[in-house]
Amino acid sequence: MYALVDGNNFYVSCERVFRPSLNGRPVVVLSNNDGCAIARSNEAKALGIKMGAPWFKIKHFEESDGLVALSANFALYGDMSDRMMSLAAGLGHRQEVYSIDESFIDLTGIPGDMTLRSQKIRYRILKWIGIACGIGIGPTKTLAKLANHIAKTAERKPGSYPDHHAQVCNLGSLETSELDGLMLATEVGEVWGVGRRICAQLKEAGIHTVLDLARLDPVMVKRRWSVVLERTVRELQGTDCMGLQHEPPAKQAIACTRSFGHAVLDLSALQEAVTEFASRAAQKLRLQNGHAGQVLTFIRTSPFRTQDLQYSRSTVVPLRRPTNDSRGINQAALMGLQAIYRPGYRYAKAGVMLLDLKPADLIQQELALDDDVTYPGGSRLMQVLDTVNTRFGRGTLSLASAGLAGEMRPWCMRQERRTPGYTTDWNGLAWARA
Repeated sequence: MYALVDGNNFYVSCERVFRPSLNGRPVVVLSNNDGCAIARSNEAKALGIKMGAPWFKIKHFEESDGLVALSANFALYGDMSDRMMSLAAGLGHRQEVYSIDESFIDLTGIPGDMTLRSQKIRYRILKWIGIACGIGIGPTKTLAKLANHIAKTAERKPGSYPDHHAQVCNLGSLETSELDGLMLATEVGEVWGVGRRICAQLKEAGIHTVLDLARLDPVMVKRRWSVVLERTVRELQGTDCMGLQHEPPAKQAIACTRSFGHAVLDLSALQEAVTEFASRAAQKLRLQNGHAGQVLTFIRTSPFRTQDLQYSRSTVVPLRRPTNDSRGINQAALMGLQAIYRPGYRYAKAGVMLLDLKPADLIQQELALDDDVTYPGGSRLMQVLDTVNTRFGRGTLSLASAGLAGEMRPWCMRQERRTPGYTTDWNGLAWARA
């Protein structure tokens, strides 16, 4: 038996913890560059604001309906997530943190009423850190995800407390007829892992509800669609096909890309941005104890600025020896940038992607060449770099080609509406601002 604990409108909820005046008002959190909505309160959803809606298209709601738009504050959200996950872990004996606001809990072997236990954990999270969450319980992860959706959207929530705000749904406690009724009332696109393309194909085949999907023959599903959808069908039928992942799998590629706050024309500014992105990607690579064999660099103009000349290019620079050293990765990224840069364009975005990833303990043995670039003590230096930046804040130490962090740089993101770091910055503490 699994439980899925999911924070409600998580980014908005984190903001409301420290600004109660936002309760009851339509609120959206904007993406890194204040470009589009990445989180919405229920009141904002009621206005018809869709996930990913561009800010310029919904800005008029500020005057007409009192919409509040905030820049993303990921440091705050990450800290609040850690607090929520530590409390959610008390629900069972094993936990898989699936995303910043979701975690699966293994309830196998836990005695007692799981609905009552989940309700107590939910109340504790709400009381201690101010985040409301929904909890879905089912014999598989897919059913637990479905139960969580039902807990948040159904007017009557089977398996929960009589209080309809309980937001706990336990599919494991339902009779077969009750479970079939819930599946029949739920559209097939709400199933975890069924994307828009597959959903359209299923509907063309006459499969409109979760119950329709659950009653399919898994062998036929695998033959007609994919082994992934076959696994989803088996999970809906009660067969556990996934289990918990104790550690997230190593990424096959690592990317750091950003849109610029203002158009960038000169090469030097692009070099600063690419250095910053390469350094962040290298740090992520070191966190998973990996080495990269290739570095992809890209730059492009904005497709939305139709009056500007359009240009988009990328290139891959192979590394002679796989590495996770920021200096070697940055050197390759800047070589790629030099090759693809063309003057006269208003660049709007750039990025660095690390490819051909391997475990760091997989050693490549070869004869040294005269022009080989080596970095004595590189591993220890990178460890010091990461430690300092973790303790004192990102960008405390950086490569020289990234420029000075205190200077206003045109490629930096617009975050004009970001709230203070209430839990991550001494200057942003709520009591210090009272």
